[in-house]
Amino acid sequence: MDSKPDPIDVHVGQKVRFRRVTVGLTQTELGKALGVTFQQIQKYEHGANRIGSSRLYKISQVLSTPVSFFFDGISEEIAENIIDEAKETEATADSANMVKKETLNLIRNYYGIKNASVRKHLYNLVKSMNKE
Repeated sequence: MDSKPDPIDVHVGQKVRFRRVTVGLTQTELGKALGVTFQQIQKYEHGANRIGSSRLYKISQVLSTPVSFFFDGISEEIAENIIDEAKETEATADSANMVKKETLNLIRNYYGIKNASVRKHLYNLVKSMNKE
């Protein structure tokens, strides 16, 4: 038996973490809403434990997002479990950055800005700073 988590479970777990932090819930709060411990939520988010379909449906309800959200972005290679572990792709690095606490807090705070014009100016400022 392979001791590594299934790549699809890891992807779904990352999406759960992303959405949980984006809506401002702690692992404890999500666990309480689902009737599980925060440790179980940690295992789900790391892909160590597979999330059953009924539990994933409940997670989607608590996090106010469709179940399909958790599968968005799965590449064909991952879906087919054809993974070349020798290669580090830029997409993998981007995925890792998207689940960092700093990134998630930035996104939550950005969308917390009520004034759409201010949000647009902030977006354009950040975009202009990123030009190399």
